[in-house]
Formats: sequence, structure tokens, C-alpha cells
Amino acid sequence: MHSDAWRLSEDLDDLLARAGAFLCSRPVLHNTPLTVLEKWRTSPSAYTPGSVLFGRLESEGETQAIFFRPPSRRLTLTPLSIEQADALAAELAALGHTLTGVTADHDTATAFAMAWHKHTGATPTLRVRMHLYRLGTLTPPEPHPEGHGRAVGDEDHEHLMHWCRELAADLGETVTIDAASWASTRFAEKQYTFWETPDGTPVSMAGANPMVAGMVRVDPVYTPAHLRGRGYAAAVTTEVTRAALTAGATEIVLYTDAGNPTSNALYQRLGYRRVTDWAPYDFTYAEPAPR
Repeated sequence: MHSDAWRLSEDLDDLLARAGAFLCSRPVLHNTPLTVLEKWRTSPSAYTPGSVLFGRLESEGETQAIFFRPPSRRLTLTPLSIEQADALAAELAALGHTLTGVTADHDTATAFAMAWHKHTGATPTLRVRMHLYRLGTLTPPEPHPEGHGRAVGDEDHEHLMHWCRELAADLGETVTIDAASWASTRFAEKQYTFWETPDGTPVSMAGANPMVAGMVRVDPVYTPAHLRGRGYAAAVTTEVTRAALTAGATEIVLYTDAGNPTSNALYQRLGYRRVTDWAPYDFTYAEPAPR
């Protein structure tokens, strides 16, 4: 009888060959690794071979879970049991790996964060609690704001980057978003739609990740603060959702801040249904004791 074992490597193609079917088997819960790995596979500027540690949990020759740790050293995990999370934390700590945090479904992330604290002494801090939603039946907003959706083109790039900078600031992210850095940011690989008023003024935007395994993730959705409360976010989210359905998506998902009742109510009105909670933890370490 074969016991569970983590297979570690820095080979993206090998991971996809061995774990691709596993990831595609649960596209909703696996939406983050699916989209990130697809971006790295298809965008040479976004991925440097040998810069990411990959892990695959194998049992009886079958993949049961995966992780990846990019240069940011933030671990992303697919769902694990408490025992599996503890075993992984013990193995990575024993190998001398350093982590800045972990992101996964709430139960997995919490189990790993507690295990990492046990094995390394690092203090985990929950950054934000999130909800994962998947589309049930799309229900367009009523009343519908005046205006129309429009695909974002090359001529809109400066405007798009400006809004992405504002969004990142709202989320407390410290990032550089300009023409030089754009390709390496988390915003670059998406297709964007603006919602415009009848006079052609953009008032809201929504992005959609490329489809993978029949799944599209809507991300991000942003309306400048002075334009909120007018139904623009609902309208533009409906536009990108409808476009994903037209393109053949069988699953459409999005994340929300669990502490934002307005956005959570909005997406539920549009037909999105909560699947599970999501949790990013940050790790901090005590200063080494003086000799």
C-alpha cells in the first residue's frame, strides 16, 4: 500500500501533465490555480522557469492536491484536510522553505496557518475574509441604469491602468501599475469591459480571466467612489457574465470581501450563489534572538 507523499518540483509543464485533470475536475474550487497556472503557461513575460516551487500530493498514483509558491513566497493551496495541511507544513519547514503567507479555502488556509505556526513559530494574521460565488441563473438588474457596455481597447489603456491603481489602493495593495510593469501585474491577462453613460463616459469596469476548463472568473469589478450606488457595477458585471456565457463558459465565479454587505447583496441579486469562504493569511516572524 502506497502512503500519501508530496512530490516537489520547479517544472510547470510536469505539474500540468500530472495534475491537470485533477485541477479541471473541480474548476470552481480550483479556479485560482487554474487561472494562475494558465497565465504562466501562456505568458512568458509573467513566468520565469525555476522561480516557482510546485507541489503535488500523490496517493495510490493519483493527485489529491497541489500547491505553488511563487517568488512572493505566498503559498496557494487546493483543499486539504487538517492532517494533510500539518504534514505539508512540517515538510516545508524541515526543508527550510520560507513563506510570507497562504491563500486557500478558509478551512485549508486556517489549518495550514496553524500548522505553520506550530512548526516555525510564525504568527498568522488573517488579511481579509472572502466569499467565493458561482453563477446560478443570471438575473439582470432592475431597474437597469442608462448606458451600455463596451469592450476596453488599446486606446483605453491609460484609463484602465488609472482605475486599476485606484482599485489596488482601495484594497491596500502596494503595487506599481504602469506601462512598464503592466504585463507582470495580476490585472494584465484579463479582458475588460467599461460601462458607459449615454454620452460615452466610462463609469465602471469589470474584467474576466481567460476561460480555462470551462470556467471564467470575473475579476476585478470597480466603480470610482463618487459614482457608486447608481447600478453601474451591476450593469457591467451582467455584461461580462453574459459574454462569458455566450463564449461557452459552464462555470462563472467571483470573489467578494465578506465584510462588504453591498457587494455581496449585489452579486446575489444577479444570480451568484455562495460556494465557500476564502482566506489569505500573512505570516510574520520574530526577530532572531541575539547571540
